[in-house]
Amino acid sequence: MAKNFVQRGDFLTIPAPATVTSGAPVIAGEIVGIALGDAASGANVDVATRGVFEIAKVAVDDVSLGAEIFWDASAELATTDDDSGSNTKLGIAVAAAGSSTGTVKVRLSDF
Repeated sequence: MAKNFVQRGDFLTIPAPATVTSGAPVIAGEIVGIALGDAASGANVDVATRGVFEIAKVAVDDVSLGAEIFWDASAELATTDDDSGSNTKLGIAVAAAGSSTGTVKVRLSDF
């Protein structure tokens, strides 16, 4: 193993960019992940940067398997709408999620 190896990077401990709750997306610059615990703004939070997570979505979105999923920070919901680049990409839907469902299963994109 390389002498300068630090960690795999599947989980990172970073200062929370805002108050976060466990299971919520965390976006800190180009780091995109899911909070593994609650944290106040500035406090350390463990963030998963890989894996599949079930996330609340915009109710009217009819998500197809393989669709790109973005985070609408204003609504605090996953969506298929990138809002002209304003919404951060979370990952890819690994299952269809019709407009009658309130969640979508997302495989996080590696940042």
